[in-house]
Amino acid sequence: MRVLLTGGGTGGHVNPALAIANTIKENDPDSTVEFVGTSKGIENRLVPRAGYAIHHVEIRGIRRSLSLSNLKTLYYVLTAPGKAKKLLREFKPDIVIGTGGYVCWPVIKAAASLGIPTALHESNATPGVAVKALASKVDRIYVNFDKAKEHLPDPEKVLHVGNPLLSEFKGTDKETARRELGIPESCRYVLLSYGGSLGAETVNRVMLQFMKEIISKHPEIYHIHATGSSGYEKIKAEFDEAGLDKCPNISLNEYIYDMPLRMAASDVVVCRAGAMTVSELSLSRKCTVFIPSPNVTNNHQYKNAKVLFDEGAAFLFEESSLDEGFEEALEFLLSPAGDAKREQMENKISAFAVPDANKRIYEDILKLTGKKN
Repeated sequence: MRVLLTGGGTGGHVNPALAIANTIKENDPDSTVEFVGTSKGIENRLVPRAGYAIHHVEIRGIRRSLSLSNLKTLYYVLTAPGKAKKLLREFKPDIVIGTGGYVCWPVIKAAASLGIPTALHESNATPGVAVKALASKVDRIYVNFDKAKEHLPDPEKVLHVGNPLLSEFKGTDKETARRELGIPESCRYVLLSYGGSLGAETVNRVMLQFMKEIISKHPEIYHIHATGSSGYEKIKAEFDEAGLDKCPNISLNEYIYDMPLRMAASDVVVCRAGAMTVSELSLSRKCTVFIPSPNVTNNHQYKNAKVLFDEGAAFLFEESSLDEGFEEALEFLLSPAGDAKREQMENKISAFAVPDANKRIYEDILKLTGKKN
């Protein structure tokens, strides 16, 4: 089977594509799986690292403000489908699958026009613009939230499968993960925090402050933080200036490549609320404090986090309300007083997990391509 996956821009778009790719290779080692992204996205780091070839089709979004860059964007919009068709004719895929990001639009559109089986995966409860625009053209739409069907024109094309996750999220136990990471046994609690692959200034700021005020004074807590690519140099300078680099219980990183291992080791996670992140946390049964990004179309992240918050499965703090109990809640969860609350939240968030999402998607790919298992 020959499969072309397309998605990029953020880890939330690339990692589900990698999960699908790995599932295909695990079940059909002779298959050929390659990727399509843009030349500037994080996919250029993650995809080759996972052992897959990547092709490029340039496309980007239109800026809302008047800008000369929109002229270049218009050029990409006009030329990208043609370049995608050329790539498709050369690769000859049995199926093309999109997992999000601007690059999905020209590639999926071109594949559908050539009569190649196509599928999209929508991880949010409310489908994005690209999915809605392509819904009538594709053969299948995989969704994470069953209620996403309500927003799509052809419900018969929609299959509720959950989110495809890297298999590592299903494996390592907490004690093993801590040993592999070299976390001292004297550290009773492990805090993991991050703001996404590109970073989030507000998350970096609030976690740096927490390091200064709390973590530096509590050696029993081990703190792992990822700044993201856009904020690392600035935060690292302030981190060093505050003397936090001398604290053996703090690990500052630009990007976490072994997230399943770090997540397995943690007791509490502070992060954004992208749909893939929510699924990873649910499967890993993690006590979570969400800080949704306010800069996401349709406020997807807040809606994702609110579903869990309403069920008592997570804490939720908007960026505008971080001074209203965020630090106190986090300090509580990282103390013996919070042990029972953490366990309760772990049990509740696990109810949102769909552990066989990868299998469901693979079995449907076989149906769409007419291949046998």
